[in-house]
Amino acid sequence: MKNLILVLKTVSQTTLVSVRNNREALFLINIRHREEDLQQCNGVMGQFELRKSAVLTELERAHINLADIGIVVCRGGVLKPIPGGIYSVNEKMIEDLHHPMAEHESNLGALIAYDIAALIGNGVKAITVDPACTDEMTDIAKVSGLPGINRISIMHTLSQRTVARHYASMIGKTYEEGKFIVVHMGSGISVGAHCCGRIIDVNNGLHGDGPMSSARTGSLPVGQLIELCFSGKYTREELLDIITHHGGMKAYMGTKDAKLVEQRVLEGDEEATLIYNALAYQVAKEVGALATVLEGNVDGILITGGLAYSDYIIREITRRVKFIADVKVYPGEREMEGLFTSAAHVLAGDAEIKEYV
Repeated sequence: MKNLILVLKTVSQTTLVSVRNNREALFLINIRHREEDLQQCNGVMGQFELRKSAVLTELERAHINLADIGIVVCRGGVLKPIPGGIYSVNEKMIEDLHHPMAEHESNLGALIAYDIAALIGNGVKAITVDPACTDEMTDIAKVSGLPGINRISIMHTLSQRTVARHYASMIGKTYEEGKFIVVHMGSGISVGAHCCGRIIDVNNGLHGDGPMSSARTGSLPVGQLIELCFSGKYTREELLDIITHHGGMKAYMGTKDAKLVEQRVLEGDEEATLIYNALAYQVAKEVGALATVLEGNVDGILITGGLAYSDYIIREITRRVKFIADVKVYPGEREMEGLFTSAAHVLAGDAEIKEYV
């Protein structure tokens, strides 16, 4: 009986793989790809064969019979703007992933899931859940201040929704009944206003919007940025790379490793303290802004992602936002759990699958 669920998540240098039934995880591995191997690939999309082969090899080593897998689920990529939900990975999605809104490791998940589902055959579906390109922003939230430029929703949708659903159940509400501000703090930071089942406003956590992160600049003063663009110091591609991979804490401190920076803070390094506190300050400021979007009616402020392991950062954020609502921390990632839950609902026949068009 095909009752196993294969869960995939592609991140910067790692591919997470889990096989579960409805009761327990049977297999879990974080495949760490060597940086030199990834660099030999032609960009992110060139990593497809390397990562897919690694997944199949590990499944074989674990004696997982592909014929027992009933569904393959993955984190979604940066496609065109679409509402959140569960989507079937189809040929149209695969085509669009070769021309995405942005190059990102999450784009590989659906490609790998689609190929593995085809390899299994017998009608096994590949699905993706709440992709990063989820767009449920209100019209007013998209207004930028200049015609022709709209604010764009690119965020950690799955991570944010997973913790919001959990917190809603803890306070006796459904996700569709609650109003939450959710912060995901990883290599990028996205802060979303969740209102009655929709994420009605959020910063673009990839392309220079909102708080700075460990490696991204976040919002920059526009005039000075324009001057930098025309300074002749950088090409267009170099500036985009700086904004998304070499900005934020990394630009100031020479590293994106928060543990190293925090150690310098605890040792009394004044520069490290300023930058680390500034990151927390900017996150808190974004939370405060979204409290106005929800008109002060906030059921909870939820913080997740790798940086949520830092008691220092959490303390700095909490002291600034606790007057708005209770703060609940979910350190690390819960996306694999969110993917599994959605796939289990699909197998049980009690979840809608949307067709990507």
